[in-house]
Amino acid sequence: MRTRRIYISIVLSILALHASAQNTKTSKDTTIKGSTIEIMQAYKPEVKQMQKPEMVPTLAPTDTTHPKFNYVVPQQSLLYTYSSPALRPLALGKDTAGKKLQNYVKAGAGNLSTIFLDAGLSKLTWKDYEAALHLHYLSQDGSIQYQQVSLAGLEADGNLHRDGNNWHAFLDASRNQYHYYGYDHDIYNPPSDSLTQTFTGIHIGLDMQNEKPGYMGLNYHPAVFASLFKDAFKASETTLGFAVPVSKDIDSSLQVLAAINATFTQFSGPSQSTGNNIFQIAPGVNYHKDLWSIHATLSPTFGKDNVFFLPDIVGYYHLSQYGYLASAGWQSTLQQNSYEQLSAENPYMFNTYTIHQTHRDEVFADLKGSFGNHISFSGRLSWWQYGNLPLFINNLGDQKQFNVIYYEKVNAVSLQAAGRYDVGNTLSLGLSLAYFNFSSGSGKVWGQAPLRIKSDLSFRPINELICTAYMSVLGGTQALNASQQAVTLPTALDIGGNAEYFIIPRLSLFLQINNILNNKYQLWQGYQAYGLNFYGGLRLKF
Repeated sequence: MRTRRIYISIVLSILALHASAQNTKTSKDTTIKGSTIEIMQAYKPEVKQMQKPEMVPTLAPTDTTHPKFNYVVPQQSLLYTYSSPALRPLALGKDTAGKKLQNYVKAGAGNLSTIFLDAGLSKLTWKDYEAALHLHYLSQDGSIQYQQVSLAGLEADGNLHRDGNNWHAFLDASRNQYHYYGYDHDIYNPPSDSLTQTFTGIHIGLDMQNEKPGYMGLNYHPAVFASLFKDAFKASETTLGFAVPVSKDIDSSLQVLAAINATFTQFSGPSQSTGNNIFQIAPGVNYHKDLWSIHATLSPTFGKDNVFFLPDIVGYYHLSQYGYLASAGWQSTLQQNSYEQLSAENPYMFNTYTIHQTHRDEVFADLKGSFGNHISFSGRLSWWQYGNLPLFINNLGDQKQFNVIYYEKVNAVSLQAAGRYDVGNTLSLGLSLAYFNFSSGSGKVWGQAPLRIKSDLSFRPINELICTAYMSVLGGTQALNASQQAVTLPTALDIGGNAEYFIIPRLSLFLQINNILNNKYQLWQGYQAYGLNFYGGLRLKF
């Protein structure tokens, strides 16, 4: 330690003498006295004390994070984003299982001079085709003079499978006869030949649909159709139309659509002859991704008096955790209001009327689903707007027929709900409710029932017996009476049922009962219902 101090002192002295010599050369008058600097450093090594561990066990920190589990549940509901065609019971597909006893004849009679006949012939099949034929007839005669009806029809369908396509043709013929009995029989006595109205119609059509992938992956379903409709008082209507829809799948999620639709109708009445045509171009898309689906078309449509752009936009969402399907959309249509369409709604109308087409918009939200294995339900809330809505009011005088008038604008809010309970093929119970709140600046909405309830029941207590029942309610219909005053027609309540007992597999007994409560309601002002009526008979299968 001491040697180190001496060494440092010598070095510093040498440096001081050297610095003094340098300063002497620069300035002879400056002198630096020698000095001694001592640097002392004390160092004592130490070892850091180790921390004594605590021998007390403790739990690990609590994990407060919540685990997330992702489940991919397969889609449970089938979703069709196109509008399904009208059900045709006789348009039977090709059946390779060889069902037995597909043909039948059903005949019966009952009170009110009822005659009933229903026959079906569907076992007309071969290697590449199948065909079906249906014939039906019903006539009744009520207690009021001229309270008579006779309904007859024939429907034929056939399918030919050739070169990957299904060629389908149909022929429908009908003859429906009604009588004008809705007048005051104590005051008026019109000639009998002026009270019988007979509607005769014939429809033919041909369409073709690919059953295998088409050219360039296109799916197609072109159709042509024609009809002739006439009544007993020199009014007739001819229709010719076609539809050419095509679609192509771009990928598993996207499908593009296109269609050209046209209906050309010519109406000839006792005092007028006018056209009633619709031509439409309908491009659109279907898109599906995960739980979402969208169907969208915007169709320029050329009507009789105007051009419309008719949207059909619907979005679907699958609530997979509940098994529900929610949808919302905006759908718009254009109705021809042909003589055949309006007379089917009210057969007691005049055959002289002004033809206007009805533009209808519906904006809606819808929910469908099921509870368990037996209960299914649906609910729909809608806002409607009708342009040129056709309404029926009694004529002045005897009031036995109805004039057609149009309201330029009618709005409505509706709530529709339905439910069904099923237990296999043993029990089925259904209920549907629809309530419409109409509003119009033109006045009361004549002939439209705001309240509509339907219910049906089917059960099979034993294998040989099938029972069905129904209930129908229409309430709140507005009409004009003989004094041209607005009245609300009494609520129409109709309850009935049917039973069929199989004596042997080929032969059964049936009984049909309508309006069990014998209510004398009126669907149209002045036209009282038949009341209690029933008929029964036999059905033979072969």
